[in-house]
Amino acid sequence: MYRKLIGALADRGMRGVAFDLPGLGLAERPERFDYSWTGLGRFSVAAIDALGLDRFHLVVHDIGGPIGFELAAAMPNRVGSLTILDSPIYVDSFSRPWVMEPFAHPAVARAWLAAMRPPFFVPLMRMVGIKNKAAMSTSEINAYPALLKLGDGGKAFLRIMRGFELTAAKQSLYLSTLRRAPYPIQIVWGRDDPALKLNIHGAQARQALPNIPFHEIPGKHFFVEEQPELTADLIAGLVARSREPAYVPAI
Repeated sequence: MYRKLIGALADRGMRGVAFDLPGLGLAERPERFDYSWTGLGRFSVAAIDALGLDRFHLVVHDIGGPIGFELAAAMPNRVGSLTILDSPIYVDSFSRPWVMEPFAHPAVARAWLAAMRPPFFVPLMRMVGIKNKAAMSTSEINAYPALLKLGDGGKAFLRIMRGFELTAAKQSLYLSTLRRAPYPIQIVWGRDDPALKLNIHGAQARQALPNIPFHEIPGKHFFVEEQPELTADLIAGLVARSREPAYVPAI
């Protein structure tokens, strides 16, 4: 998802780093692994250390938000800035959008995942994720479910989907981490996102962090695919204001 954004960041003098979390992309799918937000947050901390990023600017999207908040809570003094893209903050009351809800129920999760293939997935992605049809080819869209299912048929991905920690304790941790952050934060939201809707989830994010910049951007849920230049401009602007080294890991 970040392949275009990494190039746009490079054009602005920054190094973008997007590592695959366990169970996603080209990463391994270990059986004995904690696929909750806590576990994936611990992995992210280890990844940052392994990459040798002493200071970095964090970019998070969707459920990468809570995972990134875990990372930020663990090493607040190493974060230079935080850009939140269409991510839930009030997790205690978070309601999964209809396209995500079936994954939370074992009885239907595998059937719903199995349906994520041609020709069903392409119109679904265009309906939920992409506003500008020219932004992604059919083969690019079909790479998404192929990478979700790579190696294990999607078993680890389903564990991630069932590992949401929708608790008051997590919400308290994330709010405390964000509200006490010693670095600048901004929220960027897809104006036409039908999954995490601007007037619901975006409004909640704005309410959670009322004193930080909130940007609406043209596009649906995966607006990074069709608006990499505009997204990079916003990230670069925040990085410039923070005056920190320009490493940008995206989760």
